[in-house]
Amino acid sequence: MKMPRRVAVWYLVGAMFVLATAPRCFAGFSSSEVIVLSPTDRSGDLEKLQKFLEIKMVRERLKDLGFAPEEVRVKLHDLNGQQIHQLALHLDEMKVAGDGGAVVLIVFLAAILAVLIFYATGHRILVR
Repeated sequence: MKMPRRVAVWYLVGAMFVLATAPRCFAGFSSSEVIVLSPTDRSGDLEKLQKFLEIKMVRERLKDLGFAPEEVRVKLHDLNGQQIHQLALHLDEMKVAGDGGAVVLIVFLAAILAVLIFYATGHRILVR
């Protein structure tokens, strides 16, 4: 009677792990019409890119890669409206410092997994 219970516990642990690590997928219909950007959208996106390029860490990284600030500015003004809009959208999606929530979640899941393993194997932890 103890063996089927153990198998069931491990099956549930594995199933919960797979369900917890599966990425979310959002699907929907997208329009097929051409999006025309107004000049105000271009100037707003251009301003957002310039603010990003003014960050000290970004300037230093571009300098390390061999790009002068004036060269970056010229290349930025050579881009068309669609390219500028795509860059601005990608800036919104970027996480500069990384995702701290994911680290906390992984540590939490590892702790739960360790507790479940101790429970399933019958070990007890005594704190005195």
